[in-house]
Amino acid sequence: MNTRRQQALIQTLPYARRYARALTGNQSSGDLLVADSLREMLASGTAPPRETDEALRHALYAWVTRRFDAGDRPVLAPAFEGLSAKQRQLLLLTALEELSIEDTAPIVALDLPDAAAQLADARERLRATTAADVLIIEDEPIIAMDLEELVESCGHRVVGTAGTEAEAVAIAARTHPGLILADINLGAGGDGTSAVSRILRRQHAPVIFVTAYPERLLTGATPEPAFVITKPFEPLTLAIATYQAVTGGVRLS
Repeated sequence: MNTRRQQALIQTLPYARRYARALTGNQSSGDLLVADSLREMLASGTAPPRETDEALRHALYAWVTRRFDAGDRPVLAPAFEGLSAKQRQLLLLTALEELSIEDTAPIVALDLPDAAAQLADARERLRATTAADVLIIEDEPIIAMDLEELVESCGHRVVGTAGTEAEAVAIAARTHPGLILADINLGAGGDGTSAVSRILRRQHAPVIFVTAYPERLLTGATPEPAFVITKPFEPLTLAIATYQAVTGGVRLS
């Protein structure tokens, strides 16, 4: 493999990991899915001839999706069977990975009209998401207020908003949230990942991290969250991530 292709593949890995982790529900399963998919893609000799980051990224998404469909998947509880695997893939690729439906349809092996119809149905079904008690960890007051509104518009309840690591740990101990939405950089108030790690030593809860630099977090070198949202994000992205996190029972591995 030439140096340019190798470098392009390396740059696609954080995004493939984010997609795979959200799809499978945890870091280890998602990273294993990416590793197996990348190995199969390279062995097949069908990697896209164009040496662009976008082409390689889309190709790896397709291989991850194909291998996920072919493998063993966890069975969701009856209450969470509203969305099919294809609908979850469509939602994650269009919202979390910010792909167009035109680019997403071939990745999930659907024709465009079918993909568009399934995506529209999936978005409607999100409105029936089971509500969760959410702890928000965010040091910027205006951003925290916006997150509260978004979380509540998704049908969830905000049980507390923490601007520092210490506040987050204290609120979590008092409220036992069912979902944690955390910024990584809390400025003088500490570190979001450290706050979450301290909370999860005492209790389990799905976690969604928000960051402007997802590639710095999704290296695969250390324990990391299954769900990462890139700042700034759209309300639908949060709705999809919270649905997948709550129904998947995700925790920081």
